[in-house]
Formats: sequence, structure tokens, C-alpha cells
Amino acid sequence: MPKSVLSGVRGAPQGYRGLILGALLLFLALAAYRLDLPGLHYDEAKEAGLNAMQLVTWQPVTAFRDATVQVGPWRLPLMVQDYIGALNVLLATPFLALGGVTVPALRWLPLVIAALTLLLTARLALRLGGPVAAAATALLLAVSPSFIFWSRQGIFVTNLTALLFMASLLTGLRWWQGRRPRDLYLTAFLWGLGVYAKLLFVWAIGAMGIAAAGAWALDRLRRERGNRKLETEAQTGGAPEVQAENRPGDRNPPRRFPPALTSPSPSPLTLALACVAFLVPLLPLILFNIRTSGTLTSIFGNLGRSYYGVDNSAYLPNLLTRLRQVVTLLRGDHFWYLGGVFADVWAPWLAAGLVLAAAILVGRRVMRRRNGEVGAWRRGGFMLPVALLALMVAQSAFTVSDLFITHYAMLLPLVPLAGGLAFGAVWESRRVGVGGYGERGLALLALLAVLAWAGGDVWTTIRYHKALTVSGGHAAHSDASYALAGYLAADGPAAPVALDWGIDAPVRFLTAGRVSPIEVFGYERLDAADAAYAARVGTFLDRPDTLYLAHAAENTVFGGRVEALAALAAERGLTLREAARFAERSGRPLFVIYRAVNAATP
Repeated sequence: MPKSVLSGVRGAPQGYRGLILGALLLFLALAAYRLDLPGLHYDEAKEAGLNAMQLVTWQPVTAFRDATVQVGPWRLPLMVQDYIGALNVLLATPFLALGGVTVPALRWLPLVIAALTLLLTARLALRLGGPVAAAATALLLAVSPSFIFWSRQGIFVTNLTALLFMASLLTGLRWWQGRRPRDLYLTAFLWGLGVYAKLLFVWAIGAMGIAAAGAWALDRLRRERGNRKLETEAQTGGAPEVQAENRPGDRNPPRRFPPALTSPSPSPLTLALACVAFLVPLLPLILFNIRTSGTLTSIFGNLGRSYYGVDNSAYLPNLLTRLRQVVTLLRGDHFWYLGGVFADVWAPWLAAGLVLAAAILVGRRVMRRRNGEVGAWRRGGFMLPVALLALMVAQSAFTVSDLFITHYAMLLPLVPLAGGLAFGAVWESRRVGVGGYGERGLALLALLAVLAWAGGDVWTTIRYHKALTVSGGHAAHSDASYALAGYLAADGPAAPVALDWGIDAPVRFLTAGRVSPIEVFGYERLDAADAAYAARVGTFLDRPDTLYLAHAAENTVFGGRVEALAALAAERGLTLREAARFAERSGRPLFVIYRAVNAATP
């Protein structure tokens, strides 16, 4: 956006700082309640907890693709997935060292990250729209059900990208305003760190780059118009205030109008140093691909059709799915695994109404040129998050994995930021006015809309907490995994065999490494065992004490493995028998433990 958009206040008044702090405390109260629920998700354990636990307890690190780097006495993983870096592992380590190897200790990391994200988002609103917008933004983000429950399991959705996005947006805006090289270097570094944290951060970089290019074009057009106006006034004898006097010793003749207004570009050296700053945090990713080619294989192997079967050539249908997910994000009705589905049904309408009202008011101010162009643009700050949101959604219709709504954890802060800035624009209009008393009435309606939006979100969040306390979570989020881990730690062998995804990493973390399941199911096919499955699992049939861990049929991710094992066992005169079963609190079966015993055994 034009530079004048960025001329925010230096700091919020004391009262508004209190409101922002109150919003932060409200968020922590809502998000930290019963932090052990729902159960530990596989991604939380796999992408942070397991390796962090191994570092804290000085156990050997089981790194993804066995790609590590030695730093002193520590063998640190380079990545936790082909497209997810090991930042959460490093950040989680002090939390586990202080709080113990527990689920709440692990989840305090994403809660702290979310709290910082909230403060940075409020700071962005302060810069773009003033203290009223900042307070409204902080409130709307603090009570968002999506923000609260994704923050509780923030490693599962890599909410670290949201923090890096808001931080880079703030430093990028500072660079746009002041053109200080250090702000550009910091922005580039945060961009590189974001890509390392999760590859989809390229959506944020692409959106910010396109927005910056559009802002530069608009800014240049505005400046050219201003210069032409000055030239015309000078030629016609107007604008006497810009005329200069001849002074003794002046080497240059006086100018009748100021030099052409320009937006200085960074020097080649500055750009080169920014590129270096971008690449530095990507060194682990680069080293990982030099050793394994994992990220490159994951990307180029799934360009046409993703691993989960998404057809990337079907761009428009994919985009429609993503647009529906934006509405779902606002409603908050995607947390079925917490024990119920609840929604703030008015949130999308209230958000759209705030943005539309602000757009109409700002448009009228720009057209009428009241109180100068700067004031009009200042109240148009909400257009930046709206534009970034649209650009990121447009990019998200292409994926190498699936159209997961959890991908939107990164862009989630843009929604309350747009709503808070829009409210700030409408609220300020009651003082300057563009058409009489109507603006004061509209400002009151906007206040009611913000309160209704926030109130609906709080009520939705409370209902989710009530349901979660009863259910303990469903499927991969069930707290039944705690009972499974306890059973294995007390009575099972140290190395049972996992026949499905989602079992290994949580059990290892919850038992602090005392039980280490061996995954044999294979990732090649989702529907059936691959050709090498028999060789992988067959050797365990010779060990009568082996336990085989599986999901109940309705919760199985990689199908056909139990059936294939049963067939192999039958060939050897064995049969699979259920040794134990673990269910959700509702009684719905979730985990099944098998033994292979002699078929003749009663």
C-alpha cells in the first residue's frame, strides 16, 4: 500500500494497552484450560515432542530420514518432514526440560507462540489503523475458536508460521515506511525462517510480494500525478509556497517546484545482503536435500496429483473448496474431534459487513478528498489484510499434500486483523464524518457487530470445552492414547509392532522412550499392503511375545495391514487374537492389540 498507509501511531494510549493486555489474558484463560485435552496427536509428537524428549533425556535421536547435524554433544534433526523444519523441536526442548516430558509442557510452546502472534497482530493493527483498531483486533483474535484450539495443538498445525508471517509483515511495513536496510534484512531472514518452518510459507511470501508490487505501482502513480500538478501550478504561476529565492553562492538555479517525488529502491549491495539473510535460515533445508532430496522429491513427485489424491489441474474446484474453508474458519465448526460441532454462524456475515461498511466510507472519503488523501488512505489500512488473504487463498488451491483446513493456521490472524481495522475505520468516521449523523449510527452498529462477533466466538469456545471435557477427543485426538501408552509401559514389550499410522510417535513420547513401536505398515499405498510388507512384518511372527498395535477398523488410516498379517500368520499355523482393546470415553473402539498364537491354542 502507499507509504502514507503506514504512518501509524507510535504507541497505543494507556487505556488501549490495557484492553490489549486484557484480550491476551482472556486468550490464555480460554486456551490453557485442561491443556492435556484432547489427546496427543501424532503430528505433535512426531514434529516436536519425540525428538525434544530424546534431546532432554539424552536418548539417541531418531531423525526423519536419519538426516542430522552434530552440534557439540547433540545430534540435531535437520527436518521433521520433507516440508517441515525442526524449529519446533529446538523450541520445545526448554519447555520439556522445565515442565517434564508431559503433554501440557509440550503444548505451552504453541500457546506462547500464539500469545506472541496476538501481540504482533495487535501491533500491526496499531500501525495501520490506530489504537481502536488494535484493541478490536486483539479481542477478535483472542476469542476465535479456530485460533484457540489450533493454538492448543499448535505443533499439529505449525502455528509458528503465523508468528513468522505477522513478524515479517510488520518488519516489511517498517521497511516500506523508512527504507532502512536493517528492516529489509530482518524481513528476508523471517521469510527464510518461515519457509524452513513449513514450506507453505511461500504463500505468505508470494502474497506480500504481489501486494508490494501493487503498492509500488499505486504509489508511483500517485507521485506522478502530484508532480504533474506541481508542474502545472508552477507554469501557471500558482503554488507560490514552493518558489525559492536566489541566494548568494547558490550553485544551482532555484526550482519553482520540488524535485520529482520518488520511492528509492534498495541498492544492489542491500539486495545482496537481503538474499544472504534469506538463505541463512534455509541452510538446514538445503543440507537436508543435498543428503536426501526429500523436499524436491515431495514437490516434483506430487505436482500433478498430490499424495492424497488432489488433482492440481482442477484449480477452480479446489479454489471453491478453499473459499468454503475460509467461511468454516470464521464459523469455527471444524473441530468435530473435540466432541461436538459448534459454530458462530453470524461471524462470516459480521466480518463481511464490517469490511463492506469500511470500504464504502473510505471510498467516499477518497472521492471527496476530505481532510487530505493521507487520512483517507490511513483509514483504508484494512485493505492490506484483505488483499493478502485473497492472494494466499488463491495460491492454496494448489497443494502437494491435501486441501487441509489446518493450512490456514498461518493466515488466520489476517481475518481478525481485517475486521479490527475495518471497525477502526468506521469508528473514526463518526468524528470526521462524510455525510452527517449517519456515520455515528454506523459506528454504533459496527461496535455492536464486533461485540456480537466476539461474544459468539466466546460462547462457541465454551461449548467446545464442555464437549471436550466429556469426550476426551475423538479418533487421532482421543485421550485413549494415554491408556494405551500406560498399558504398554507396564505390561508390554519394549518394541511392539505398529500396523498403522498415528501410534508410534505418541506412544514413544508418552512413555518417555521406554516403549518404541516399530512401524511396518509402509507408506506406498493407503488401501492395501505393498509388496514388501510381508518381508517387513514376517520376521516378527517368529517371536511369540510380539504385540501388534492397530486401530479399530473404522479408524484405520492405512488399510489392509491387519488382514495381510492374519494371512501370513495363517500360512505358519498361527492366528491373530485380540490381547487388549482401548476405546474412547464414548465407548467407541480405537486401538486394538493383537498377538499371533498357535491356531490350536484354545
